[in-house]
Amino acid sequence: MKKKLTNEILHLIANRFRVLAEPLRLEILQNLGAEERSVGEIVLATGATQPNVSKHLRVMQEAGILKRRQEKNSVYYSIADESIFAMCDTVCNSLKVQTENQSKIMALA
Repeated sequence: MKKKLTNEILHLIANRFRVLAEPLRLEILQNLGAEERSVGEIVLATGATQPNVSKHLRVMQEAGILKRRQEKNSVYYSIADESIFAMCDTVCNSLKVQTENQSKIMALA
């Protein structure tokens, strides 16, 4: 049996899920992938406004998911915590199984 987590750890875990609970943040992660991109490139890729993208990038950077690099007047972001993709893959696979099971049930109805 796993060791009981402390309240502090549970709050950290909940915060990580809270950070990922925004669809635009997930879209930003998807667009970043393994590449570093400028804020302007992310804005073009997502179709969101620059202030909105910057707000979400800042939240993810403060959470340790992204890292930020400034070069003159341009700011670049990249993935700081590669485990974020494994977590997203786990959720996607779970949703796929759930959807397949629901489809099988509906086919029997």
